Amino acid sequence: MNAKAGLYIHIPFCANKCPYCDFYSVKYDKAIAESYTKQVIDEFEKYRGAEFDTVYFGGGTPSILEPQLIDNILGAANKAFKIDANSEITIECNPSKNLEEDFKQYSSFGINRISLGMQSAVKSERLALGRKAGKEDVAKAIHYAKSAGITNISLDLMLGTPKQSFDGLNETFHFINEMDVTHISAYMLKIEENTPFYKLKNKLALPDDDTVSDMYLAAAERLAQMGFEQYEISNFAKEGYESRHNIKYWQLIPYLGIGKSAHSFWNGKRFYYDKDFHIVDDGAGGSKEERIMLGLRLKKGINKSLIKRDITPYIKAGYMEENGENLSFTPKGFLVSNTIISDLI
Repeated sequence: MNAKAGLYIHIPFCANKCPYCDFYSVKYDKAIAESYTKQVIDEFEKYRGAEFDTVYFGGGTPSILEPQLIDNILGAANKAFKIDANSEITIECNPSKNLEEDFKQYSSFGINRISLGMQSAVKSERLALGRKAGKEDVAKAIHYAKSAGITNISLDLMLGTPKQSFDGLNETFHFINEMDVTHISAYMLKIEENTPFYKLKNKLALPDDDTVSDMYLAAAERLAQMGFEQYEISNFAKEGYESRHNIKYWQLIPYLGIGKSAHSFWNGKRFYYDKDFHIVDDGAGGSKEERIMLGLRLKKGINKSLIKRDITPYIKAGYMEENGENLSFTPKGFLVSNTIISDLI
C-alpha cells in the first residue's frame, strides 16, 4: 500500500442540519456518539498496519464530539496504523461552539489543521444559510486556534447564496484578510434534492447564474491579491498550505474512509460505508477517465498526452491553457469544466 495514503474519519453528528446540506448527518446524542466512536475504532483492525501521512475528521460536525472521543480515535489509529510523525491532521469545526478548550486539547492530540465553517462574514447571509454563529464567533475561534498553536486554518466560503451581494462578498474578503488564515475553500451553492432549500428553491432570493459566475471569478481574483493561490477548482491556499489530504482525492492517491457514508479508494478499488455501517463495493478506481476528470480539478491540470481530442477551441476561447506538457482550466474554464470534460473523455 502506498505510504502516502490518507485516512478520513466521518463524524456524522450535528446540532442542527443546515438547510442546504445533503451530506449524511444525524442529530447529536452523547450516548450514540460514544457508541459510534467505538464502531469506528473497531473498524481499524481490518486495515491494521496501513500507513498514512494525513488524517481528516470530516462531517457532520466533528467538533461537536467531546474532545476525549477525538483523542480516543487518534490514539487507536496510532496503535493500529503507521501514521507519519509529520502528518497533516485536520478537524472540521463549527464556530458557533466556544472552542477555546477544545483547541488546546486538539493541539495536545497532534491536530495541526482546522477547517472552520464560516460561509460568509455577513450576518444576513449566514442567517439565510441557517448558520447561527456570527463573524465575531469565527474571529474568536481563529484566535483560540492560534493561541493553542494551531496556525494552519482554513475557512469555508459559499458563493451564490440567498441574499448574497457583491458588497457582502467584499465585506467577507475584508474579514478574511484581517483574519490572516492560510486556506480558503470557496464553494458555489448547489441546491440538492432532499434538502429544505430544494423545497424552497422558487422562493429563495438567489443571485442569477451570471452573477454567481461573476462572484466566482471575483473571488479567484481577490483571493489571489491576498496571497491565496488557486490550486483546485474550489480551493485557494497561501504558499505551502494546500490541503495535503484533499489533494490525494484528485491525484488518485489511496485514501481510506471510515464511518457512515465515508468513501475509500483503496487497493485500486472504491467502496463506502452505508448508513448501517456496512461496506458497499463501488467498483474499480483509477481509470484513464478518472485521471482526466479528477486531475483537471487541479489548477496544474494533467499531462496533455491523456487527451486525444482537439483542445484548440477551448484554448482560443480562454477556457483552457497549456503550460509545458500540462493542460489545465483557467478560472473562467472551471465554471464550465463539467461540460468540457464530458467532451474530452
